[in-house]
Amino acid sequence: MRDVLGGRLHQIHHSVYAVGHTALSRHGRCLAVVLSCGEGALLSHRSAAWLWGLTKRFTLPIEVTASSPRQTRAEIRVHSAEAIAPEDRAELEGIPVTAIPRTLLDFAAVDPHYLGFALDNGHRLGLIDLVAIDALIARSRGFRGVARLRAAIEIHRDPAFTRSGLERRFRDLVRRSGLPMPSTNVFIAGYELDAYWPAARFAVELDTYDYHGGPRAFEQDRIRQENLKLAGIEIVRVTGNRLDREPEEVVRRLRNLLAQRRRSLELLGRADR
Repeated sequence: MRDVLGGRLHQIHHSVYAVGHTALSRHGRCLAVVLSCGEGALLSHRSAAWLWGLTKRFTLPIEVTASSPRQTRAEIRVHSAEAIAPEDRAELEGIPVTAIPRTLLDFAAVDPHYLGFALDNGHRLGLIDLVAIDALIARSRGFRGVARLRAAIEIHRDPAFTRSGLERRFRDLVRRSGLPMPSTNVFIAGYELDAYWPAARFAVELDTYDYHGGPRAFEQDRIRQENLKLAGIEIVRVTGNRLDREPEEVVRRLRNLLAQRRRSLELLGRADR
């Protein structure tokens, strides 16, 4: 009590005090909120997504999941700890927090618009464990957010084929569609192209999600695309997941892009006459 009266301790929440000042960082505010919500409380939902780096948006109120939720206060939103299992619990930077799969499920329930961005960030950070997410979905049937999360993670699954298999599937798809067959694995302007239509100076790059091997490869890929553009070659990308999930749409778009490219070259040829 002497410390409180003497100004050394400053009450932040019920039973939670800061020493010497009240200028808490965001991490400090999150920890204070979790501690104020009792034993077993976890930072969760949007706040947990921010702490894990799944989103850069730090929003108020700070969200917590607690087994004995107290009344929600101005800066705190408390969620019931329904179906929280031991594997749903984690700790990050000293803050009790929902584990990544549970964080994503809760985030899907409250902020579906940004769920895809959160998954992308998690994928880049190496935080996405599809086995753990599938296990959580299996034991959370009927839970709010399950259907959204199940749909959103599909694009993050590895294609069920190798890159060489992807190239064969693409060639077979083009052949069945009646489109002119491209040249494959040819070198143009110093670069190997997966599929190339010489008359249209048009190329398709077949992408898998392990294609970019880091920042250097990412930058080199952009330079490659610019150099091909300077050489008069238009290039588009088709991912393995799109080829697997929506082959008819891939063909429709490819047909339109080829037709559009031919018209552009015809207009350019007339202008040069």
